[in-house]
Amino acid sequence: MSPAPLPSRPSALRVWWAAIRPRTLGMAVAPVAVGAALAFAAAGRLDAAVLLATLACALLIQIGTNLYNDAVDFERGTDHPERLGPLRVTLAGWASAAEVKRAALLCLLLALVLGAWLCMVGGLPILAIGVASLVAGWAYSGGPRPISHSAFGEFFVLLFFGVLAVAGSHWLQSRTTGVVDVIGGLAVGGPAAAVLLVNNFRDLDGDLRAGRRTLAARLGAQGVQRAYAALVLFPLAAWLVLAVAGLPGAVLGLLGAPAVASLIPRFRGAEGGAEFNAVLADTARAGTRSALMAAAGIVLVSLL
Repeated sequence: MSPAPLPSRPSALRVWWAAIRPRTLGMAVAPVAVGAALAFAAAGRLDAAVLLATLACALLIQIGTNLYNDAVDFERGTDHPERLGPLRVTLAGWASAAEVKRAALLCLLLALVLGAWLCMVGGLPILAIGVASLVAGWAYSGGPRPISHSAFGEFFVLLFFGVLAVAGSHWLQSRTTGVVDVIGGLAVGGPAAAVLLVNNFRDLDGDLRAGRRTLAARLGAQGVQRAYAALVLFPLAAWLVLAVAGLPGAVLGLLGAPAVASLIPRFRGAEGGAEFNAVLADTARAGTRSALMAAAGIVLVSLL
């Protein structure tokens, strides 16, 4: 069967909206919200300007990484017309690789500007996290050994979109951090890593042909299913641990349990790109909602 023809170029707004991958942006918002909530519980206050700058910086790094991945995967030949995933604007011919790379660079430069101010606020710990995040954003798709081509992609997501993002957001607001940031960070990062795992399992055949040896390639089908279940279920245990440990509002994160539980059999039974794409989107959505509910619960209880 021949691949479906790529769609013709739409309006510029739709092109760039598709390019930034809006379904992934909740993964940038959730850790900032959880870190800020933990800080509010500890200090009883939040700096609105710092919070907005942190959110903007996280979103810019996420968008910049998405754009760079779009362009570089096309240039490497990793993305091809037969791919099962959502549309990529470079592959579709909606934008050139050079245009998408320039947009990625602009996002990362804006993140660098905001990050410089946040470094003045938070000092060396924020500088270290910021520099590491920018380098990792480039290394995810760039360089001689891209992270996205290896088995370390999910660990990268857990670390940068989970633990470090939560800890950094907490530190910026209260100048403190602790084990709660690790627990909260893993709770946020787990579903985000699960999104990548679904993505790589869906694209497994094409990735193997392109020489990519992702975690999905190393685990095999049964291993991937077990890893996915662990990644999406862990946050439920984490919110419960935080609730028992003195942050009772975190229990609101458990309201997402039914949606999370339904994802496991859906992933196990998924066939074809459309079904995997639906599971991917719903995994991102469920993880974000659970994290935002936990963060809201922590803040609400702290106000009482």
